[in-house]
Amino acid sequence: MGKFWSFLFLLVPVFGVGLFVWAPFNHHWLPRDVSTHGHQIDHLFNFILGLTGVVFIVTEMLLFWFLWRYDGKTNKSPVKFTHGSHNLEIVWTILPAATLLFIAIYQMNAWADVKMHKPDMLPTVEVTARQFEWRLRYPGKDGKIGTEDDLFHVNELHVPVDEMTLVKLDSADVLHDFFLPHMRIKQDAVPGTSIPVWFKPTQSGEYDLVCAELCGWGHYKMKGRLFVESRSDYERFLAELEKTQTATNVEKKAEAEE
Repeated sequence: MGKFWSFLFLLVPVFGVGLFVWAPFNHHWLPRDVSTHGHQIDHLFNFILGLTGVVFIVTEMLLFWFLWRYDGKTNKSPVKFTHGSHNLEIVWTILPAATLLFIAIYQMNAWADVKMHKPDMLPTVEVTARQFEWRLRYPGKDGKIGTEDDLFHVNELHVPVDEMTLVKLDSADVLHDFFLPHMRIKQDAVPGTSIPVWFKPTQSGEYDLVCAELCGWGHYKMKGRLFVESRSDYERFLAELEKTQTATNVEKKAEAEE
């Protein structure tokens, strides 16, 4: 019976690794990358996955061999206690530490491009996370956020294609997470802190904008859409937004005068 359980245990890594190999070739993998820096993130992900995958396979094979070799029903050798090897313990402590250090150094360029080399430009849009929606503020004709002609919107982030977008990210209440999977962007929105986020989309389309942090009972419905469009369509969107906002302000002013 022990041999049976050994084979059953072996099926876990076999089917697990097989599923990971099958998935990318059948469109069950990462969402399509449509940003200039996404390939760096994907490369790091695949590199770390491959590295840990090799360790996983070796570890599972060793576990299977021990289950098979030292089955209690078929192995008649008496049990022997051993303290183990002090040198071996040092080796398997140093190797993971060295591997983690290598990964930390290997990813420095990608981290700098995504998190440190902020583009020299004014924010394209201010995104304020709030239970349970994304509040957006675009600059008006003066090109600056925080003035009287600012334009407001909710849950629909519009940006021009093939242009750098700089987001000023805030939170109005609790910890949220600004996640654009197709842009390979994921950044916590921290209350009381404005955090710059930047990306450059390469393909027009409609993509996901979700919160990747458990932010309360309505977390599941805190989702919006990212619209990547041509410069002309983007300008048209801002013009329509300004027109709608101006009409609303006129109506509010008339009601106040009455």
